[in-house]
Amino acid sequence: MSLTRVSTATLKKLCLLGSLILTTAACAPRHDSAGLDPERVSRAVQTATDLRESGYKVWCVPFARDASGIDIRGNANTWWSQASSKGYDRGQEPKVGSVMAFSSTGSLPRGHVAVVSKLISEREILVDHANWAPSQVSLGMYVRDVSDRNDWSAVRLESQPNALGSVYPIQGFISTRGR
Repeated sequence: MSLTRVSTATLKKLCLLGSLILTTAACAPRHDSAGLDPERVSRAVQTATDLRESGYKVWCVPFARDASGIDIRGNANTWWSQASSKGYDRGQEPKVGSVMAFSSTGSLPRGHVAVVSKLISEREILVDHANWAPSQVSLGMYVRDVSDRNDWSAVRLESQPNALGSVYPIQGFISTRGR
């Protein structure tokens, strides 16, 4: 087989692959991802990976702080109360880049925080967070609002493929001013 034939065949495959990617992108549902800095998330993932490889536990708070840029310290269950005094907006509507603050429960005594990575619909989002699975980072985890009033006060997460887990109470979403 000549080099010209290999190059032509490879070029045809690349063109076909490019066409499929463009077609898929054009037909895919639109997800709002404006407001999330992919480099910041990448650095947060790398930091968590480095910690785990060094034998340290990976926690949700430092990951959420690094991935979102929202500079709040302390256990996750203190973030909601700290947010307004530190100049952050609090609300019941998810925004990409905002931090979803979970309430304390028996299974989450210190609360939990996760960064909204995509808006799918009025009642569905994806989040990036750490330590949902022990000392692991979970990216693009599906979350559904299951609150009675559709106000994001209770959610279920897809911890296993095609299976939503328990209901968790949510305090709301923390974001930077103007976001």
